[in-house]
Amino acid sequence: MKPSIIKVGFLRGGLEIKQFMRQRESVVFTLLFPVMLLFIFGSVFKGDLAPGVTFSQYFVAGMIASGLVNTGFQQLAIMIPIERDFGTLKRLRGTPVSPISYFIGKAVLVFVAMVVQVGALMGFGAALFGLDLPNTTERWLRFAWLILLGSICSTILGIAFSAIPKNGRGASAVVSPIVIILQFFSGVFFVFSTLPQWMQQFAALFPLKWLTQGMRSVFLPESFATQEVAKSWEIPQIAIVLLIWTVVGTILALKTFKWSDK
Repeated sequence: MKPSIIKVGFLRGGLEIKQFMRQRESVVFTLLFPVMLLFIFGSVFKGDLAPGVTFSQYFVAGMIASGLVNTGFQQLAIMIPIERDFGTLKRLRGTPVSPISYFIGKAVLVFVAMVVQVGALMGFGAALFGLDLPNTTERWLRFAWLILLGSICSTILGIAFSAIPKNGRGASAVVSPIVIILQFFSGVFFVFSTLPQWMQQFAALFPLKWLTQGMRSVFLPESFATQEVAKSWEIPQIAIVLLIWTVVGTILALKTFKWSDK
């Protein structure tokens, strides 16, 4: 009996995870780099941003959102062009394996890496910087759908953007600056409401700003919502923006994805 597309996709996901774990540089950068940033920033900035809100608390929320972009969008937008250069995608296209299974495999890798990264950030933050974990069922449920929807959105956008770099060698130079700029503009490293208005408006066009805001609504006290630009968490708007970008990314991926460099 021929395995289903979904089953093959999860098997492919297991292979993707094994291949990822063999690349020590990628493992360190993807899984441990956010923890190292938390240690550095948490050690340097020890003051309170607001009553009951330390900088570490604020920073963890931003790094979890940023981690979704790093493990999904950035990693896939760089690795897929490299696989295209090596002929991996062209050979895969010539096998009975469905392209959908390939994409499911990538999604599995992103989700697993993201879960490990988020667990490390939360554990490290709670142990060394007194990070307060969500204290209600409603917040845990919000955290779960933000992780799931953010992971899907980031994965799809990474697949779609992988058509932009002309080759694997230049992919990092194209993708990484975009991610870094969005991190600075989206309130990952700084309090979003203190940024220039034009930065806020620019960041609001992209999903990272909304993911970051959503994570703040999970980890920060309800009183901090008044520090947001809209004076609220804007939960419905967060879901709408992420869904719109997921749909847009899917359409772009279907229309622009390339299996070879020719």
